[in-house]
Amino acid sequence: QVQLVESGGGLVQPGGSLRLSCAASGFIFNRYAMSWYRQAPGKGRDLVASITRFSVSTTYSDSVKGRFTISRDNDKNTVSLQMNNLKPEDTAVYYCNAKDQMRQAEYWGQGTQVTVSS
Repeated sequence: QVQLVESGGGLVQPGGSLRLSCAASGFIFNRYAMSWYRQAPGKGRDLVASITRFSVSTTYSDSVKGRFTISRDNDKNTVSLQMNNLKPEDTAVYYCNAKDQMRQAEYWGQGTQVTVSS
């Protein structure tokens, strides 16, 4: 029933931009903080950006601060990640995450591939 579906990944040159989107269904969207994680080849899954339930606050990893922007639309049940000035080190599978701290519930999408090639 719960679905998180990422889209927007692809191949981009260094310095380019991509916008990732995550469509959510099957749960009450505005009860969940939303995040983007990424996993590079042979590496663990790392937090990239997070946004609170009503977009009051956002958080970014140091490696993407100033380049990436997370946003959400509670009317459309979507969360996005605008990625600018992409670098080869940004190459990873990007995952959408939903977390309801009150109910201790958490959901993950299947991921979308982002490749930044020189």
